[in-house]
Parts: sequence; C-alpha cells; structure tokens
Amino acid sequence: MSKTFAELGVNEIIVETLASQGIEKAFPIQEITIGDALAGHDVCGKAQTGSGKTLAFGVPLVQRIADDHVSGIIAGLIMVPTRELANQVSGELQPLVDALGLRSVAVYGGADMDKQINQVKRGVEVVVATPGRLIDLLEREAVSLAQVRHVVIDEADRMADMGFLPQVEWILRRIEGQHQTLLFSATLDGAIDSLVRRYQHDPVRHEVEAPEVTVEQMIHHFFTVHDMDRNRVVAAIVNSAKRTVVFCNTKRACDRLSADLTKLGVSAQAIHGDLRQRHRERALKSFGDGEIQAMVATDVAARGIHVDDVDMVIHYDPPEDHKTYLHRSGRTARAGGSGVAVTLVLWNQELDVKRLQKRLALDSQPIIDVFSNDERLTALADPSEWSYE
Repeated sequence: MSKTFAELGVNEIIVETLASQGIEKAFPIQEITIGDALAGHDVCGKAQTGSGKTLAFGVPLVQRIADDHVSGIIAGLIMVPTRELANQVSGELQPLVDALGLRSVAVYGGADMDKQINQVKRGVEVVVATPGRLIDLLEREAVSLAQVRHVVIDEADRMADMGFLPQVEWILRRIEGQHQTLLFSATLDGAIDSLVRRYQHDPVRHEVEAPEVTVEQMIHHFFTVHDMDRNRVVAAIVNSAKRTVVFCNTKRACDRLSADLTKLGVSAQAIHGDLRQRHRERALKSFGDGEIQAMVATDVAARGIHVDDVDMVIHYDPPEDHKTYLHRSGRTARAGGSGVAVTLVLWNQELDVKRLQKRLALDSQPIIDVFSNDERLTALADPSEWSYE
C-alpha cells in the first residue's frame, strides 16, 4: 500500500496542492527517497524516465527552500539534459512553487537569453537548466550560484550519453559552500558512479527497478521496401495508426521525410536539434494533443518526447544495435501496454537487419516484401491478418 505524501513528512500546503491535481499516493521512487531528501541527506536514485522522480526531488527541494525563508536568490538548481525536459520539470513543479510563494525559471538554449536573464534578475529561488545555457549565463555573470544549497542532477545517464558530463562537472565545481545533492539516473555505473563519488557526500542510495521493455510486449514487422516507394509505405502505416513516431538516423532525413509525408497528405513534423525551440515545443504539443499523426525524429531528439499513447514506431532507418531497437520500440509499449514496431529494410540493409533480429531473438520473423498498396499495412496490430507465406 503506497504511502500518502503527508505520511512522508511533506507539508500541508504541498499535500493540498498535489491533491488538487489528483495526486495523493506516492510512487515507489517518491516513497523511498522523499524522507531522506527532506532530512537533508544526499540521495542517489536509480529510476527510469516516467517513474515519478520529478516529484521525488522536486517536493523536498521546494519544501526545504521554503522552510529556509530564502527570498529572491537562487537556492535550488535542477540540471536536466534537454530543453524539453527543462520545460517539463519546470511545469510539473510550478504549482508547488506558486503555492509556497517561491519563483522559478527554466533556462535552456534556443530561447531568448535576454528574457531569461531578466527573469533571473527579478528574483528567483529555483532554476531548472540545461548545462550549456547555464554556463553561458554564468560566464556573463548573469547568474550567481553562491547561495545554492540544493542541487539536483536529473537523468544523469542521458547527460553522459549526450556528452554533457564535463559541463555538469564544470558547474558543480563552482557551487560554493555546503549543499545537498540529489542525483537520479537510469544507470549508476561508469561515468555516473564517478560523478556520485566526486560530488555527493555519503549519499543514501535507492533503486526502483523498472521492468525492461522486451520483444514479447510488442508486435514486430520487418519489411523489405523499394527506395522509391518507402515514403508511401510510411504514409500508409501512419494513416492506419493514431500516433506514430518515425525514427531516422539524420536530421536531414527527418526534414526530407516529414516534407514528403506532408505532400502525401499525412500530418507530420520533424523534431531534431537544429530546429528552433519554439518550433520543437509547438510540434511536441501538437503531437501530444493528437493534432499531428507522426513525429519524425532522430534518436537524440526523441529523448524529449514523453507521450504515452504512441501505438506505432517505424524504424525508417534500421537501428545500429539491439539496444537502440528496444529503446526506440519501447515508446509503443509503455505503462504495461503493447504496440507495433515496424522496421523498413532496403535491399542493401538486409544482412545487417538479420544480425539485429538474431540479437533480439527475432530471427524466426521473416523479412517480407511490401508495397504501399498492400492492404495488410492497415492491420499491422492484428496478427491474424498477416500471412508470411
């Protein structure tokens, strides 16, 4: 039986604010970490994306800042790997920040720096930041970390994957005085373990094992397609689904495919690192609201897509390895659900895909030729509709 937030020592104002949003019982990662974080301990938490860790670090952070009666100076710093996550974390914590009379700001690249600087100058207690933009502000002396007493490093493994750990460490070395550090990551080995040992003091370690996405949770299709017909195959599949994520290996391929799908009457948007932040945010909102059928993304950009109701994943470009295949495909098997993963294979990619299938224990699954007029493309989620002979 999950504990209530009041039972975890959370103050009445926060409990009531969460209850007004329909949040009354703590998730496992919240239940095991909030007490230690409220007690002032450094916490090292192993948890997957979507496990509820934003409140696991956000609740104790804002409560402790409010208890210290800090006003107008940055006391809490939350570092995240992507712009999308910065907005997501900031948005989730805003009701708590408002309820406690605090102020917060999200700072990230791709947005107006002067506007962010002005927000900070007006006085804020909590900053949610991507490392690169925070360093820009520090070097301009627009931000001071002198009074920071609470630090959060969220999704440290993704920071490492994206090459941001040197920037994170540069920032951590500039935080003066005693401070609490909360670190959350899906993995705690290698570079993450070094980060823990260098920048946390006797941390309390907690772990919530999320069930890994497995091939059994999904329906898999492997289709040999002709290059001139490949985009029409994608259009036919997308039109049979509610919400689809299409993976390409390059930003250029994303832009080209998105434009071609639009010409074919499919509502599609590309998302990658070269797009303006405003465009990315608008595209993600439209995708989440169901206004866009397909999001065409690179692997890195897709890390910022947090949409539960994805029923189809298309590997337009086959993934390089089985881990990438599972990570991509797992977007359609969230919250215990199932979904469909489709891999498109050009003639010169068949050997690589067969090796991938073997690594996934899907080598008994045939790779079949399809064309965009194949009626079976409208019934990918129904195995009874498929004959591989």
